[in-house]
Amino acid sequence: MQLDPSWAGRGIAATEVAALVPSGARVFLQGAAATPVPIVDALAARTDVEAVRLYHLHTAGTASFLAPEVAARLRSVSFFVGPHARTAVAEGRADFMPVFLSDIPGLFTSGAVPLDVALIQLSPPDRHGYCSLGTSVDATRAAVDSARIVLAEINDRMPRTHGNSVVPLSRVHAFVHTDRPLPASATSAPTEVESRIGELVAELVEDGATLQAGIGAIPDAVLSRLGDHHDLGVHTEMFSDGLIPLIEGGVVTNRCKAVHPGRSVTSFVTGSQRLYDFIDGNPVVEFHGCDRTNDTALIRKNDKVTAINSALEVDLSGQVCADSIGHTIYSGIGGQMDFLRGAALSRGGKPIIALPSTAAAGKVSRITAELRAGAGVVTTRGHVHWVVTEYGARNLHGLTLRERGEALISIAHPDVRGDLRRTLSALRHF
Repeated sequence: MQLDPSWAGRGIAATEVAALVPSGARVFLQGAAATPVPIVDALAARTDVEAVRLYHLHTAGTASFLAPEVAARLRSVSFFVGPHARTAVAEGRADFMPVFLSDIPGLFTSGAVPLDVALIQLSPPDRHGYCSLGTSVDATRAAVDSARIVLAEINDRMPRTHGNSVVPLSRVHAFVHTDRPLPASATSAPTEVESRIGELVAELVEDGATLQAGIGAIPDAVLSRLGDHHDLGVHTEMFSDGLIPLIEGGVVTNRCKAVHPGRSVTSFVTGSQRLYDFIDGNPVVEFHGCDRTNDTALIRKNDKVTAINSALEVDLSGQVCADSIGHTIYSGIGGQMDFLRGAALSRGGKPIIALPSTAAAGKVSRITAELRAGAGVVTTRGHVHWVVTEYGARNLHGLTLRERGEALISIAHPDVRGDLRRTLSALRHF
């Protein structure tokens, strides 16, 4: 795409852009690889601003706005708590808002969370004057459409993505022009446990299935074992490098999808530079707001939706905790329930929770008699279907509480099965 060379001279310093954020403002901060780091750092350095609330998903590249010394001026509100924000939330210097990913855009468009400013990162404009939201459309689409003021980093290295990602340069009130690499994450080799879970989940994936899989060793382990499948589709909230070989190799064709057939659909991506290069100008990958990618009514229209999600612990009744370790917030609700319910309603769909049987180097069982005090139930026992550990895969749907307990004990670590059976016997009187 031919770019317009005349825009660059209108750029100003990041400090000047950040100076346009007024005290008391409600600000949306674009996240993941698209975090506008220079503006955020400049805003955090200001000492003449107060009572600014920053709403965001997980961010990358900087934690300056979460530092203790700026907490009196900037208040972080996470919809999904990433590694940078965990300590600040735990210490009470930042807040967490539990909400389905699909519902976040509606907070902005409805005015429930009225936005004064959107801080975003864009690709350079094309010859028509249109920029792209690049790697993260998610809730950013609604934020840009709702905020009074849009302030941007326009980065020469931000990919141009297809779908509902277009932002006219005229919508931007001020911008800083940069040329810096996006934060990239390396893929690590899966452990023996993760590999075994990947094998078991891959066995559940049928030809013609539509996949939802996130980032991490277990999703990558699943995807690496799907090379002999046919006509898979992708409708997900996010994806990473693991999907590239499947798309390039013709395993993912999106031919069987009812929603956006022929296109892999996502809301944001994060991964390596190879991934960013892959999506740049790629017409077979479409980015949409998370109110669309995570809309259960749309997800269910695709057949054989196979949703692969993780958890921190699962109790013997099937309750799934995925966002906290006791009272300590670890992540967020995200799109787990959106996709697990969508998959359950899909014809031939399979909602899957995949997790190692233990944590803390084998010292803690993730299959538990009861959730820890304060643990958040992200997926209720009425919504859970497949649960997979390295010891097997069990479908809890249609089982009684006693039968569920027995099924989950059978895929718990062998060292804890005896204690779990005794607890279950006492609870269910058999």
